[in-house]
Formats: sequence, C-alpha cells, structure tokens
Amino acid sequence: MLPDRFQALLPQRLDMLRRATGLPVVFGGAVTPAHELLLSSFLGVHGTSLHGLRVGTGRGLGGTAIALGSAVRVNDYASTRAITHEFDQMVVVNERLTSVFAYPVTVRGTVHGVLYGAVRGQTPVGDRAIRMAGAIAQHFAQDLDMPSLHTQAALRELAEVAKLVGDPVLRDRLRKVHQSLGGEPPVSVPSGLTPRELDTLRLAAVGASNREIAAELGLSTETVKAYLRGAMRKLGVHNRTAAVHAARSTGAL
Repeated sequence: MLPDRFQALLPQRLDMLRRATGLPVVFGGAVTPAHELLLSSFLGVHGTSLHGLRVGTGRGLGGTAIALGSAVRVNDYASTRAITHEFDQMVVVNERLTSVFAYPVTVRGTVHGVLYGAVRGQTPVGDRAIRMAGAIAQHFAQDLDMPSLHTQAALRELAEVAKLVGDPVLRDRLRKVHQSLGGEPPVSVPSGLTPRELDTLRLAAVGASNREIAAELGLSTETVKAYLRGAMRKLGVHNRTAAVHAARSTGAL
C-alpha cells in the first residue's frame, strides 16, 4: 500500500530535505485511507505536540497544500489569512515556527503525503528551499510509483510471454494488460545518459543552481558541471535549458 511505502521512505527524504535546504525543522506524513494527513516523522522539533496530528483536507497549511495540489508557503504562520488556524497552539506556541511551507507528494494526480519545512525567527523560507523541496518531492513520487520487486518481476515475465505469443490479437491484449498493471515499455535513455547525468538534469529542470545540485547529490560543483557538460554533449545541445528540454522530449525526465 502506498501509505506504508510513504511512511517507510519518509525519514530518509526528510533527512535529505534538511541537508539540501539547511532548514532547522522538517517534518511530514502520509495521507491515510480516511483522506487525512497523519504527521509521523520529524527532525528539529522541540517537543511532541505535532506527533500523530491529523490534518483534514483544506485545514491548516498541509491541508491547503493537499486541496490545491501544490506547494503553499507562509512567511508568518500566526498572522497569515491564507490558511485556517486550528493548529496554532502546536505550530506557533509550542514549536515557535514562523515561516513554513508544505509541499505535496503527488503520484498520478493524487496527493499521497506532504513534506514540510520551517524556520524560527524573522527570516522567511526562501525560494531555493522550495525548489529543492520540489525536486525531492518529485523523486519521492517516482519512487512511490515504482512497482515492488515482486511486481516488477511478474510484469517482466508477462512482457516476455506477450513477445512469444504468435496470435497478434492475443499479443496486443496481453500488452494492454501489462500496461494496465503498471508495466511500461522500457524507456531508452537518450544518447547513453548516465543515471548521475539524469539526476543533475532533473534538479536543473526545477531551477536548482550548480551549488544546490551539488548539495542535493553530495557532489562537488565541478563534478556537477562535468555531468551537465556530458549530458549536453550527448544530447547535442549547448546549454542546460536545451538539455533539459531534449531529455524531456524523449521521456527520460
């Protein structure tokens, strides 16, 4: 089930979010079958008042992000009129959070969880942190959308069986079943792009700078530049924007 997989992957993604953004507080949770956001994992909080908090759609910051299907940021949680305020005791009084964002993790049009980042003090969360959260949320969604290892093996077997069927009508039916179960034709990586080159392009696609990409991937900025140059050379383009566009046009991003 996706909520279980979300919960299992969440601590690692929150650690990645904290390291990439430098924010002192990050937390998050999965959307339950009852369509409530259940906060379950935290880094940098002072106490336990947020633990196990259930947030309905449209309520507070996270519920608003779920309702809109997009990131929501407030510079002063206590005074903003953009959200409801039933959680002020926990957020403002207990944790003393000021600027907070909530970024939904969306798989095939459905929000399955929310990542939060926050600060205490007068300096608001910046655009860079939002971009990095977007990249992490996108990668998180891709991981959630991947079938389990057992399912992947079964799908590969079904695809191989479909290739061996001589009857074209039956073969087409098997291929449709394969796709309906989540199987997709293998995507050919354009011009031999490596996984790291694709990682750098994915982050470049959401506006991350070379320094931000380096922080996210644990690389030096010179290594990031080398990956981007390699990707541009293989794609036959001369700048990172064109490389992102070329990779997207092939379905690799």
